[in-house]
Amino acid sequence: MDKTTQIIQQKARALNVCVVMPTYNNAATLPGVIHEVLRYCPDIIVVNDGSTDETGYYLSKIEHIDVITFDHNKGKGFALREGLRKAALKGFRYAITIDSDGQHFANDLPKFLEAVEKTPGSVIVGARNIQADGMPSKNTFANKFSNFWFKLETGISLPDTQSGYRLYPLESINAMKFFSTRYEFEVEILVRLAWKDIPVLSVPVKVYYPPEEERVSHFRPFQDFTRISILNTFLVLITLLWIWPRDLVKYFMAHKLSGIVKEQLAHHNESPQKVASAVGFGLFMGILPVWGFQMLLAAFFAHLLKINKVIVLLASNISLPPMIPFIIYFSYRSGGLLIKGDTNLLSKESIDILHQHVVSGDFYSALEQLGLGFWQYVVGSLVLGIAAAAIGWIVTWLLSRIYVLKIKPEN
Repeated sequence: MDKTTQIIQQKARALNVCVVMPTYNNAATLPGVIHEVLRYCPDIIVVNDGSTDETGYYLSKIEHIDVITFDHNKGKGFALREGLRKAALKGFRYAITIDSDGQHFANDLPKFLEAVEKTPGSVIVGARNIQADGMPSKNTFANKFSNFWFKLETGISLPDTQSGYRLYPLESINAMKFFSTRYEFEVEILVRLAWKDIPVLSVPVKVYYPPEEERVSHFRPFQDFTRISILNTFLVLITLLWIWPRDLVKYFMAHKLSGIVKEQLAHHNESPQKVASAVGFGLFMGILPVWGFQMLLAAFFAHLLKINKVIVLLASNISLPPMIPFIIYFSYRSGGLLIKGDTNLLSKESIDILHQHVVSGDFYSALEQLGLGFWQYVVGSLVLGIAAAAIGWIVTWLLSRIYVLKIKPEN
């Protein structure tokens, strides 16, 4: 062992880093990869995911490594999960995952150590140069596809979200429960760590793609791509319905409304009319009876109308859960001003009559009564939305005018 690799090993030990290596029927490349990794990191956990070739035999001959063996193949995601869990139980702070098929270069390991030394607690992803490294065209497409969805779900741009060469902070993973077990696991864990505000960084790494006739790949294009697509569908829904509202609430809590308006005026040089329009439109969209989709539709129409999306999304948060009962109540009452003779569904008498219809089996009358109340609510929500938009516009315009006049002499 030369002095350089000895120093790198010492750094790995000092940072409390191990390597987790899942493997399935890669007996031809596995021993070489392990011996190369041992030059840079003395602590390796190999997960034998039900291999049917000579993998078990070779692993039994290699000393100073930990081995987890499954009787049957359970998927790369499951193997990674168990390897990371074992690493955490052994007291490691970080785990670097590397494939056993020889595509990754062990001499890139020091880049991960240097990166996490500068930014402790981060996720470090090894980014391959997909244009120059000879990646197959189908893999290039899949990688760009994955990068797009990751950016949508987290707001973070990464050059290579499909790389399996990564460093994970184990403390951030310990309490997490995962539901994917195959290739899509690497998408799930990366997105969910980003949602926890764990820094996600990348370092450039090399990659080797053997000739097509020599490649051993367990990726099933149709099945695995379908699983990844389904996972991304759920992640996008969570992003729209929870992550974006959560982040906006956090932003709102960290900045007073007047401070946000001032920030938008100062940084985007927007007129009081434009800021007022954004607030009014956001309030209107937040009251519309399209529960769960207010923010998505607000952002879409704000883009079409070319008004400030930050302010629109902030104002649309009027539909936060604590406000929903009040919005429904006043929407229903407002609708009663326009739809004459409608039954008041909020009264005890109306509820008793509705109950009698249901008990007697007269579902048509029950639905008719509910239907009238529903349209009263829809019409009322439009009335309430327009009223809130108008009030919001006036108040915001006045505040914006005051702020603009206040800062004008300084300009």
